[in-house]
Amino acid sequence: MQIRTANTSDSATIARFNAAMALESEDVELDPEVLTAGVEAALADPSRAFYLLSELDGVPAGQLMVTYEWSDWRNGWIWWIQSVYVEPAHRRKGVYRGLYRRLQELAAEEGNVRGIRLYVMRENLGAKKTYESLGMHHSEYDLYETEFGPS
Repeated sequence: MQIRTANTSDSATIARFNAAMALESEDVELDPEVLTAGVEAALADPSRAFYLLSELDGVPAGQLMVTYEWSDWRNGWIWWIQSVYVEPAHRRKGVYRGLYRRLQELAAEEGNVRGIRLYVMRENLGAKKTYESLGMHHSEYDLYETEFGPS
């Protein structure tokens, strides 16, 4: 398994993974034009986000995206994991574990990352079990939101 930072040539794979993840986990069909533009915007500007891709024998097997939140309380960054997807044929093979471990290494190298967070659908018990097996724990916070524009 190889894990690398995605680049602009990976946009079609990432968009495909994101569409599959949204349909599978939330029963949501994403607008392909909006999705592709969003992925391309993130890949073009590392201050927005970065993606890690996992490859098995040179074939993309999984991904995650990281966005950033500044914590004034901690004087450092919180990295938010988003857009997690592992191809069904590659599940239970350590793909996500590898992505998460690499992310932890990158955070340590950065030196000012104070935490890694993610949100997960309440009903996604399999994902929760995976995250907990890697040492993550349920936060004391609930998420509230107001949405604007395309979803």
